[in-house]
Amino acid sequence: MRQRAGALGALVLVAVVLIALIRNSASSPKVKASSTAEVTHPSSTTPSTPSSSATTPSTGRPGTASVPILVYHVINTQPTSSTANPALYVPVDEFTSQMQGLKADGWHAVTLNQVAAYWARGTSLGAGKPIVITFDNGYASHYLNALPVLKRLGWVGVENLPVTGLPPSDGGLSDMQIKGLIAGGWELDSQGLTSATLTGGDATRLASDLSGARQTLRTRYGVPVNWFSYPSGAYDETVVAAVRTAGYVGATTLSSGWAGPQEDRFRLPRLEVLGGTSPSQLLAQIASAKQTTSSPPTVSGPGPA
Repeated sequence: MRQRAGALGALVLVAVVLIALIRNSASSPKVKASSTAEVTHPSSTTPSTPSSSATTPSTGRPGTASVPILVYHVINTQPTSSTANPALYVPVDEFTSQMQGLKADGWHAVTLNQVAAYWARGTSLGAGKPIVITFDNGYASHYLNALPVLKRLGWVGVENLPVTGLPPSDGGLSDMQIKGLIAGGWELDSQGLTSATLTGGDATRLASDLSGARQTLRTRYGVPVNWFSYPSGAYDETVVAAVRTAGYVGATTLSSGWAGPQEDRFRLPRLEVLGGTSPSQLLAQIASAKQTTSSPPTVSGPGPA
């Protein structure tokens, strides 16, 4: 009897141990699965934020493709009282048709800073064909007429602004409008203190003026101001050296051609779009300029309005 009782007790003990083990093995996978789910599927109240590499992927290798840069002046019809060059006035309906024509042909707008990042480290410029759309001289029509057109397309522009600019009464951008362009994603770059041509000036004075213009815009608007646009497309070796000394990373001209990484970064060509240009003519101008070798003259283009 004692032996049977001992055997029975041993069986009971083994049964208790087995039940405990079964309970532990049944409960532990639930804890592990819950932990894994929390890592793999974040709560909807704490959405993940995409990294910068996800939104602007980079190959880490310098980009080699060239990119066309357009330049506009006034996006408006010319007032009857104006004596300015009529070729530099592009009516808003004409500008709208041109932008729609570009989009239909597969183009999309990017900034000079984005192009520089692509050339430096292969940062993506997005799907399709990238193009830079610049605006010179600080006209209010860039904010009033060009910004809404580009915004509807999801595009941005580049404003080349002289520090003094034009007063609003003469069709110049107001401070609030400049801030509105920046808030809309536009890039702000410099044309110096004024939109007057720079050739023939003293090198030291030029460098000081251009550096001061850049610092003024950086302080006033809190943006990098990395690029310079030669007023009226006029420059010489002294002007180029002054722009370098002032701290800009590059400059744009009014010479025809596409801007590429092999170009002198301080003599990048642009395609000037004049009034009366149809969408098909603009596309032909862009295609033709791709074959142009940039060897810019000291002064090119019809000058400011």
